Amino acid sequence: MLNDIIVAISTALQDGAISIVRLSGEGCIELVDKVFTADLIQKESHTMTYGFIFDPIDHQEIDECLVSVFRAPKTFTREDIVEINCHGGKMVTRRVLNVLLASGARLAENGEFTKRAFLNGRIDLTQAEAINDLIVADSSNQIKMALHQIKGSVQKLLDPLIKELLDLIAHIEVNIDYPEYEDIEQLTNEVVLPMARGLAEKLNELVKKAESGRIIKKGVKTVLVGKPNVGKSSLLNALLEEEKAIVTEVAGTTRDLVEGVIHLENITLHLIDTAGIHETEDVVEKIGIEKTIKALHEAELILVILDASKPLDEEDEHLLKITEGKNRILIHNKCDLVKGNEEYCCISAASNQIEALLQEINRRYEKHAIICDEDTLNNDRQIALAYQSRQYLNQAIESLENGFELDLVTIDLQNAYFSLKEILGEASREDLLDSLFKNFCLGK
Repeated sequence: MLNDIIVAISTALQDGAISIVRLSGEGCIELVDKVFTADLIQKESHTMTYGFIFDPIDHQEIDECLVSVFRAPKTFTREDIVEINCHGGKMVTRRVLNVLLASGARLAENGEFTKRAFLNGRIDLTQAEAINDLIVADSSNQIKMALHQIKGSVQKLLDPLIKELLDLIAHIEVNIDYPEYEDIEQLTNEVVLPMARGLAEKLNELVKKAESGRIIKKGVKTVLVGKPNVGKSSLLNALLEEEKAIVTEVAGTTRDLVEGVIHLENITLHLIDTAGIHETEDVVEKIGIEKTIKALHEAELILVILDASKPLDEEDEHLLKITEGKNRILIHNKCDLVKGNEEYCCISAASNQIEALLQEINRRYEKHAIICDEDTLNNDRQIALAYQSRQYLNQAIESLENGFELDLVTIDLQNAYFSLKEILGEASREDLLDSLFKNFCLGK
Protein backbone atom coordinates (compact mmCIF):
# COMPACT_ATOMS: atom_id res chain seq x y z
CA MET A 1 0.00 0.00 0.00
CA LEU A 2 1.31 3.39 -0.98
CA ASN A 3 -1.15 5.42 1.06
CA ASP A 4 -0.28 4.09 4.50
CA ILE A 5 2.24 5.65 6.92
CA ILE A 6 5.63 3.99 7.14
CA VAL A 7 8.26 4.59 9.84
CA ALA A 8 11.86 3.49 10.43
CA ILE A 9 15.01 4.46 12.26
CA SER A 10 17.11 6.02 9.49
CA THR A 11 20.36 6.28 11.41
CA ALA A 12 22.49 3.44 12.77
CA LEU A 13 20.96 1.99 15.93
CA GLN A 14 23.83 2.64 18.33
CA ASP A 15 24.73 5.04 21.10
CA GLY A 16 25.54 8.46 19.70
CA ALA A 17 24.68 12.14 19.75
CA ILE A 18 21.47 11.94 17.71
CA SER A 19 19.30 9.47 15.86
CA ILE A 20 16.59 10.11 13.28
CA VAL A 21 13.22 8.40 13.09
CA ARG A 22 11.57 9.03 9.73
CA LEU A 23 7.93 8.73 8.66
CA SER A 24 6.32 9.07 5.24
CA GLY A 25 2.75 8.91 4.00
CA GLU A 26 -0.50 10.81 4.05
CA GLY A 27 -1.39 11.69 7.65
CA CYS A 28 2.08 11.23 9.13
CA ILE A 29 2.19 14.88 10.33
CA GLU A 30 -1.11 14.43 12.17
CA LEU A 31 0.08 11.12 13.64
CA VAL A 32 3.24 12.65 15.12
CA ASP A 33 1.29 15.69 16.30
CA LYS A 34 -0.74 13.40 18.60
CA VAL A 35 2.42 12.29 20.47
CA PHE A 36 4.33 15.61 20.41
CA THR A 37 3.98 18.48 22.87
CA ALA A 38 4.12 21.25 20.24
CA ASP A 39 1.60 21.90 17.46
CA LEU A 40 2.72 20.49 14.07
CA ILE A 41 -0.55 20.86 12.14
CA GLN A 42 -0.05 24.54 11.39
CA LYS A 43 3.66 24.30 10.67
CA GLU A 44 4.86 25.21 7.20
CA SER A 45 6.87 22.79 5.10
CA HIS A 46 10.58 22.43 5.72
CA THR A 47 10.46 23.76 9.26
CA MET A 48 11.78 22.35 12.53
CA THR A 49 9.94 22.42 15.88
CA TYR A 50 11.21 21.85 19.42
CA GLY A 51 9.26 19.71 21.89
CA PHE A 52 8.91 16.34 23.62
CA ILE A 53 7.70 13.00 22.30
CA PHE A 54 5.39 11.37 24.86
CA ASP A 55 3.54 8.10 25.35
CA PRO A 56 -0.17 8.83 24.65
CA ILE A 57 -1.29 6.13 27.13
CA ASP A 58 0.29 7.51 30.30
CA HIS A 59 1.48 10.85 28.86
CA GLN A 60 4.99 10.15 30.11
CA GLU A 61 7.61 12.14 28.20
CA ILE A 62 10.10 9.91 26.35
CA ASP A 63 12.59 12.28 24.75
CA GLU A 64 13.37 15.91 24.00
CA CYS A 65 13.35 16.22 20.21
CA LEU A 66 13.49 18.46 17.18
CA VAL A 67 10.80 17.50 14.65
CA SER A 68 11.14 18.42 10.96
CA VAL A 69 8.01 18.69 8.81
CA PHE A 70 8.15 18.30 5.02
CA ARG A 71 4.89 18.65 3.11
CA ALA A 72 4.12 16.94 -0.21
CA PRO A 73 4.94 17.15 -3.03
CA LYS A 74 8.33 18.81 -2.43
CA THR A 75 9.79 15.89 -0.48
CA PHE A 76 11.96 12.88 -1.17
CA THR A 77 8.97 10.53 -1.51
CA ARG A 78 6.55 13.20 -2.81
CA GLU A 79 4.47 12.36 0.28
CA ASP A 80 4.33 14.16 3.63
CA ILE A 81 7.46 13.34 5.61
CA VAL A 82 8.33 13.83 9.27
CA GLU A 83 11.81 13.37 10.70
CA ILE A 84 12.20 13.16 14.48
CA ASN A 85 15.69 14.06 15.72
CA CYS A 86 16.09 12.19 19.01
CA HIS A 87 18.95 11.73 21.40
CA GLY A 88 21.05 8.90 20.07
CA GLY A 89 20.63 6.19 22.71
CA LYS A 90 19.37 2.83 21.50
CA MET A 91 16.76 2.56 24.23
CA VAL A 92 15.23 6.02 23.76
CA THR A 93 15.19 5.68 19.95
CA ARG A 94 13.38 2.35 20.16
CA ARG A 95 10.82 3.82 22.58
CA VAL A 96 10.08 6.67 20.16
CA LEU A 97 9.71 4.15 17.32
CA ASN A 98 7.39 1.94 19.37
CA VAL A 99 5.13 4.89 20.25
CA LEU A 100 4.78 5.71 16.54
CA LEU A 101 4.04 2.09 15.65
CA ALA A 102 1.43 1.91 18.41
CA SER A 103 -0.12 5.11 17.05
CA GLY A 104 -0.80 3.59 13.62
CA ALA A 105 2.42 3.71 11.57
CA ARG A 106 3.80 0.60 9.90
CA LEU A 107 7.44 -0.43 10.07
CA ALA A 108 8.99 0.32 6.68
CA GLU A 109 10.53 -2.42 4.57
CA ASN A 110 14.14 -2.15 3.44
CA GLY A 111 14.47 0.63 0.88
CA GLU A 112 10.76 1.49 1.03
CA PHE A 113 11.30 5.26 1.29
CA THR A 114 13.41 5.19 -1.88
CA LYS A 115 10.96 2.79 -3.52
CA ARG A 116 8.14 5.29 -2.90
CA ALA A 117 10.30 8.07 -4.35
CA PHE A 118 10.66 5.96 -7.51
CA LEU A 119 7.02 4.86 -7.74
CA ASN A 120 5.83 8.45 -7.18
CA GLY A 121 8.04 9.70 -10.03
CA ARG A 122 10.50 11.60 -7.86
CA ILE A 123 13.49 9.63 -9.21
CA ASP A 124 14.08 7.00 -11.87
CA LEU A 125 15.37 3.50 -11.15
CA THR A 126 19.00 4.35 -11.88
CA GLN A 127 18.88 7.23 -9.40
CA ALA A 128 17.39 4.90 -6.80
CA GLU A 129 20.27 2.47 -7.34
CA ALA A 130 22.74 5.35 -7.08
CA ILE A 131 21.45 6.27 -3.61
CA ASN A 132 22.37 2.82 -2.35
CA ASP A 133 25.70 2.98 -4.22
CA LEU A 134 26.52 6.23 -2.44
CA ILE A 135 25.72 4.71 0.96
CA VAL A 136 28.00 1.69 0.44
CA ALA A 137 30.77 3.51 -1.50
CA ASP A 138 34.23 2.93 -0.06
CA SER A 139 36.36 4.95 -2.47
CA SER A 140 36.31 8.51 -3.85
CA ASN A 141 35.82 7.20 -7.40
CA GLN A 142 32.74 5.23 -6.35
CA ILE A 143 31.34 8.35 -4.69
CA LYS A 144 31.89 10.35 -7.90
CA MET A 145 30.06 7.74 -9.98
CA ALA A 146 27.13 7.55 -7.56
CA LEU A 147 26.75 11.34 -7.44
CA HIS A 148 26.74 11.52 -11.25
CA GLN A 149 23.96 8.94 -11.33
CA ILE A 150 21.92 10.63 -8.58
CA LYS A 151 21.91 13.77 -10.75
CA GLY A 152 20.26 11.77 -13.56
CA SER A 153 23.34 11.10 -15.68
CA VAL A 154 22.07 7.72 -16.95
CA GLN A 155 18.79 9.20 -18.14
CA LYS A 156 20.67 11.99 -19.94
CA LEU A 157 22.83 9.31 -21.54
CA LEU A 158 19.96 7.09 -22.65
CA ASP A 159 17.30 9.63 -23.63
CA PRO A 160 18.82 10.47 -27.07
CA LEU A 161 19.18 6.76 -27.92
CA ILE A 162 15.66 5.97 -26.74
CA LYS A 163 14.22 8.88 -28.74
CA GLU A 164 16.16 7.89 -31.87
CA LEU A 165 14.92 4.31 -31.60
CA LEU A 166 11.35 5.40 -30.95
CA ASP A 167 11.38 7.79 -33.92
CA LEU A 168 12.68 5.02 -36.17
CA ILE A 169 10.04 2.53 -34.96
CA ALA A 170 7.25 5.12 -35.30
CA HIS A 171 8.39 6.04 -38.83
CA ILE A 172 8.37 2.38 -39.89
CA GLU A 173 4.92 1.86 -38.33
CA VAL A 174 3.51 4.86 -40.23
CA ASN A 175 4.93 3.44 -43.48
CA ILE A 176 3.30 0.07 -42.79
CA ASP A 177 -0.07 1.34 -41.57
CA TYR A 178 -0.48 4.36 -43.87
CA PRO A 179 1.39 3.66 -47.12
CA GLU A 180 -0.85 6.13 -49.00
CA TYR A 181 0.64 9.18 -47.16
CA GLU A 182 2.85 10.78 -49.78
CA ASP A 183 4.36 13.38 -47.44
CA ILE A 184 5.91 10.64 -45.27
CA GLU A 185 9.33 9.43 -46.37
CA GLN A 186 9.03 5.92 -47.69
CA LEU A 187 11.43 3.75 -45.73
CA THR A 188 13.16 0.74 -47.25
CA ASN A 189 15.69 -1.72 -45.87
CA GLU A 190 18.45 0.32 -47.53
CA VAL A 191 17.32 3.45 -45.65
CA VAL A 192 16.75 1.78 -42.27
CA LEU A 193 19.95 -0.32 -42.27
CA PRO A 194 22.47 2.56 -41.83
CA MET A 195 20.20 4.08 -39.18
CA ALA A 196 20.18 0.80 -37.24
CA ARG A 197 23.94 0.44 -37.63
CA GLY A 198 24.45 3.95 -36.30
CA LEU A 199 22.36 3.14 -33.24
CA ALA A 200 24.33 -0.09 -32.70
CA GLU A 201 27.62 1.82 -32.81
CA LYS A 202 26.39 4.26 -30.17
CA LEU A 203 25.23 1.38 -28.01
CA ASN A 204 28.58 -0.38 -28.46
CA GLU A 205 30.37 2.72 -27.21
CA LEU A 206 27.97 2.93 -24.27
CA VAL A 207 28.64 -0.67 -23.23
CA LYS A 208 32.39 -0.31 -23.68
CA LYS A 209 32.48 2.73 -21.40
CA ALA A 210 30.21 1.00 -18.90
CA GLU A 211 32.65 -1.90 -18.56
CA SER A 212 35.34 0.55 -17.46
CA GLY A 213 32.91 2.03 -14.97
CA ARG A 214 32.15 -1.42 -13.59
CA ILE A 215 35.86 -2.06 -13.03
CA ILE A 216 36.14 1.17 -11.04
CA LYS A 217 33.05 0.38 -9.01
CA LYS A 218 33.69 -3.26 -8.19
CA GLY A 219 37.49 -3.20 -8.11
CA VAL A 220 39.92 -5.63 -9.68
CA LYS A 221 40.47 -9.19 -8.45
CA THR A 222 44.25 -9.23 -8.10
CA VAL A 223 46.25 -12.39 -7.46
CA LEU A 224 49.83 -12.46 -6.16
CA VAL A 225 51.73 -15.48 -7.47
CA GLY A 226 55.28 -16.73 -7.27
CA LYS A 227 57.26 -19.68 -6.01
CA PRO A 228 57.64 -20.15 -2.22
CA ASN A 229 59.60 -17.55 -0.23
CA VAL A 230 59.80 -15.06 -3.10
CA GLY A 231 58.11 -12.33 -1.05
CA LYS A 232 54.39 -12.59 -1.90
CA SER A 233 53.24 -12.24 1.69
CA SER A 234 55.69 -9.40 2.32
CA LEU A 235 54.26 -7.60 -0.71
CA LEU A 236 50.68 -8.17 0.47
CA ASN A 237 51.56 -6.72 3.88
CA ALA A 238 53.32 -3.74 2.27
CA LEU A 239 50.33 -3.01 0.03
CA LEU A 240 47.85 -3.28 2.89
CA GLU A 241 50.18 -1.54 5.37
CA GLU A 242 49.45 -4.20 7.97
CA GLU A 243 50.72 -7.64 8.99
CA LYS A 244 47.98 -9.53 7.19
CA ALA A 245 50.03 -12.54 6.14
CA ILE A 246 52.61 -14.52 8.10
CA VAL A 247 56.16 -13.90 6.87
CA THR A 248 58.97 -16.31 7.76
CA GLU A 249 62.16 -17.67 6.23
CA VAL A 250 60.45 -21.06 5.93
CA ALA A 251 59.24 -21.82 2.41
CA GLY A 252 55.56 -22.63 2.02
CA THR A 253 54.27 -20.60 4.96
CA THR A 254 51.18 -19.53 3.01
CA ARG A 255 49.03 -22.63 2.46
CA ASP A 256 45.65 -20.98 1.93
CA LEU A 257 44.42 -17.84 0.22
CA VAL A 258 44.96 -14.62 2.22
CA GLU A 259 42.86 -11.65 1.10
CA GLY A 260 42.69 -7.87 1.56
CA VAL A 261 41.49 -4.68 -0.15
CA ILE A 262 43.53 -1.61 -1.09
CA HIS A 263 42.23 1.66 -2.58
CA LEU A 264 44.74 3.26 -4.94
CA GLU A 265 44.45 6.57 -6.75
CA ASN A 266 42.78 5.12 -9.85
CA ILE A 267 41.52 1.68 -8.82
CA THR A 268 40.51 -0.59 -5.95
CA LEU A 269 42.34 -3.92 -5.75
CA HIS A 270 40.92 -7.04 -4.13
CA LEU A 271 44.21 -8.70 -3.27
CA ILE A 272 44.69 -12.44 -2.92
CA ASP A 273 47.99 -13.86 -1.67
CA THR A 274 48.37 -17.46 -2.81
CA ALA A 275 50.39 -20.52 -1.93
CA GLY A 276 53.67 -20.73 -3.83
CA ILE A 277 53.46 -22.89 -6.97
CA HIS A 278 55.99 -25.72 -6.81
CA GLU A 279 56.30 -29.49 -6.63
CA THR A 280 55.45 -30.81 -3.17
CA GLU A 281 54.35 -33.99 -1.42
CA ASP A 282 52.70 -32.09 1.43
CA VAL A 283 48.93 -32.76 1.23
CA VAL A 284 47.98 -29.37 2.72
CA GLU A 285 50.36 -27.49 0.40
CA LYS A 286 48.88 -29.33 -2.59
CA ILE A 287 45.40 -28.12 -1.67
CA GLY A 288 46.75 -24.57 -1.36
CA ILE A 289 48.41 -24.81 -4.79
CA GLU A 290 45.15 -26.08 -6.33
CA LYS A 291 43.40 -22.99 -4.92
CA THR A 292 46.18 -20.85 -6.43
CA ILE A 293 45.59 -22.31 -9.90
CA LYS A 294 41.83 -21.68 -9.55
CA ALA A 295 42.46 -18.08 -8.41
CA LEU A 296 44.71 -17.52 -11.46
CA HIS A 297 41.89 -18.52 -13.82
CA GLU A 298 39.52 -16.03 -12.14
CA ALA A 299 42.05 -13.18 -11.75
CA GLU A 300 41.58 -9.84 -13.53
CA LEU A 301 45.14 -8.77 -12.69
CA ILE A 302 48.10 -11.00 -11.82
CA LEU A 303 51.18 -9.79 -9.94
CA VAL A 304 53.93 -12.26 -10.87
CA ILE A 305 56.69 -12.00 -8.27
CA LEU A 306 60.22 -13.16 -9.08
CA ASP A 307 63.39 -13.08 -6.98
CA ALA A 308 65.79 -10.48 -8.41
CA SER A 309 68.70 -12.00 -6.45
CA LYS A 310 68.44 -15.37 -8.24
CA PRO A 311 68.36 -16.43 -11.89
CA LEU A 312 65.10 -17.76 -13.32
CA ASP A 313 64.64 -21.46 -12.66
CA GLU A 314 62.20 -24.07 -13.97
CA GLU A 315 59.46 -23.06 -11.53
CA ASP A 316 59.78 -19.38 -12.54
CA GLU A 317 59.60 -20.31 -16.22
CA HIS A 318 56.46 -22.38 -15.57
CA LEU A 319 54.85 -19.43 -13.79
CA LEU A 320 55.67 -17.08 -16.68
CA LYS A 321 54.20 -19.58 -19.13
CA ILE A 322 50.86 -20.12 -17.34
CA THR A 323 50.32 -16.36 -16.92
CA GLU A 324 51.35 -15.45 -20.47
CA GLY A 325 48.68 -13.54 -22.36
CA LYS A 326 46.88 -12.51 -19.17
CA ASN A 327 46.73 -9.04 -17.64
CA ARG A 328 49.87 -9.28 -15.52
CA ILE A 329 52.69 -7.22 -14.03
CA LEU A 330 56.11 -8.86 -13.81
CA ILE A 331 57.78 -7.90 -10.55
CA HIS A 332 61.38 -8.25 -9.45
CA ASN A 333 61.45 -8.35 -5.66
CA LYS A 334 64.49 -7.87 -3.37
CA CYS A 335 65.90 -5.12 -5.58
CA ASP A 336 67.54 -3.66 -2.47
CA LEU A 337 69.99 -6.59 -2.64
CA VAL A 338 70.69 -6.57 -6.36
CA LYS A 339 69.77 -4.55 -9.45
CA GLY A 340 66.62 -5.95 -11.04
CA ASN A 341 65.67 -6.42 -14.67
CA GLU A 342 64.68 -3.04 -16.18
CA GLU A 343 61.82 -4.71 -18.04
CA TYR A 344 60.29 -5.72 -14.72
CA CYS A 345 58.78 -3.63 -11.95
CA CYS A 346 61.55 -3.47 -9.35
CA ILE A 347 60.60 -3.37 -5.66
CA SER A 348 61.72 -4.40 -2.19
CA ALA A 349 58.62 -5.63 -0.37
CA ALA A 350 60.38 -6.37 2.93
CA SER A 351 61.46 -2.73 3.27
CA ASN A 352 58.17 -1.32 1.88
CA GLN A 353 59.82 0.04 -1.28
CA ILE A 354 56.87 -0.60 -3.60
CA GLU A 355 56.27 2.84 -5.14
CA ALA A 356 57.22 1.63 -8.63
CA LEU A 357 54.49 -1.03 -8.48
CA LEU A 358 51.84 1.42 -7.24
CA GLN A 359 52.70 3.81 -10.06
CA GLU A 360 52.44 1.05 -12.66
CA ILE A 361 49.03 -0.11 -11.39
CA ASN A 362 47.68 3.45 -11.33
CA ARG A 363 49.05 4.03 -14.84
CA ARG A 364 47.30 0.92 -16.18
CA TYR A 365 43.93 1.95 -14.79
CA GLU A 366 44.22 5.68 -15.43
CA LYS A 367 41.88 5.57 -18.44
CA HIS A 368 39.27 3.72 -16.38
CA ALA A 369 39.36 6.37 -13.63
CA ILE A 370 38.49 9.08 -16.20
CA ILE A 371 35.08 7.40 -16.54
CA CYS A 372 34.22 8.59 -13.01
CA ASP A 373 33.85 12.12 -14.38
CA GLU A 374 31.67 11.01 -17.28
CA ASP A 375 28.10 9.76 -17.67
CA THR A 376 27.96 5.97 -17.85
CA LEU A 377 25.96 2.92 -16.79
CA ASN A 378 26.87 1.86 -13.28
CA ASN A 379 25.91 -1.70 -12.39
CA ASP A 380 25.41 -5.23 -13.69
CA ARG A 381 21.64 -4.83 -14.17
CA GLN A 382 22.03 -1.71 -16.32
CA ILE A 383 24.91 -3.17 -18.35
CA ALA A 384 23.07 -6.48 -18.91
CA LEU A 385 20.04 -4.60 -20.30
CA ALA A 386 22.32 -2.52 -22.55
CA TYR A 387 23.85 -5.77 -23.85
CA GLN A 388 20.33 -7.11 -24.40
CA SER A 389 19.34 -3.99 -26.33
CA ARG A 390 22.48 -4.27 -28.45
CA GLN A 391 21.71 -7.93 -29.19
CA TYR A 392 18.22 -7.03 -30.41
CA LEU A 393 19.67 -4.26 -32.57
CA ASN A 394 22.20 -6.67 -34.08
CA GLN A 395 19.36 -9.10 -34.85
CA ALA A 396 17.48 -6.27 -36.56
CA ILE A 397 20.57 -5.39 -38.61
CA GLU A 398 21.00 -9.04 -39.63
CA SER A 399 17.33 -9.21 -40.70
CA LEU A 400 17.72 -6.01 -42.75
CA GLU A 401 20.83 -7.37 -44.44
CA ASN A 402 18.92 -10.54 -45.34
CA GLY A 403 16.07 -8.54 -46.87
CA PHE A 404 13.39 -9.28 -44.26
CA GLU A 405 10.20 -7.22 -44.32
CA LEU A 406 10.28 -4.09 -42.13
CA ASP A 407 7.28 -5.17 -40.06
CA LEU A 408 9.33 -8.18 -38.89
CA VAL A 409 12.39 -6.02 -38.19
CA THR A 410 10.38 -3.71 -35.92
CA ILE A 411 9.90 -6.56 -33.41
CA ASP A 412 13.64 -6.54 -32.64
CA LEU A 413 13.76 -2.74 -32.71
CA GLN A 414 10.91 -2.58 -30.19
CA ASN A 415 12.64 -5.09 -27.93
CA ALA A 416 15.81 -3.00 -28.11
CA TYR A 417 13.76 0.06 -27.15
CA PHE A 418 12.08 -1.64 -24.17
CA SER A 419 15.43 -2.96 -22.90
CA LEU A 420 16.75 0.60 -22.72
CA LYS A 421 13.55 1.83 -21.07
CA GLU A 422 13.83 -0.90 -18.45
CA ILE A 423 17.24 0.47 -17.39
CA LEU A 424 15.39 3.56 -16.17
CA GLY A 425 12.63 1.46 -14.64
CA GLU A 426 10.04 2.66 -17.10
CA ALA A 427 9.22 -0.86 -18.23
CA SER A 428 9.86 -2.60 -14.93
CA ARG A 429 8.22 -5.60 -13.35
CA GLU A 430 7.15 -5.71 -9.70
CA ASP A 431 9.50 -8.61 -8.90
CA LEU A 432 12.45 -6.58 -10.23
CA LEU A 433 11.57 -3.70 -7.88
CA ASP A 434 11.18 -5.97 -4.85
CA SER A 435 14.54 -7.62 -5.58
CA LEU A 436 16.29 -4.29 -6.04
CA PHE A 437 14.98 -2.41 -3.00
CA LYS A 438 15.39 -5.25 -0.49
CA ASN A 439 19.16 -4.65 -0.67
CA PHE A 440 18.70 -1.17 0.83
CA CYS A 441 19.09 -0.49 4.53
CA LEU A 442 16.06 0.09 6.73
CA GLY A 443 14.92 3.71 6.85
CA LYS A 444 16.22 4.44 3.34
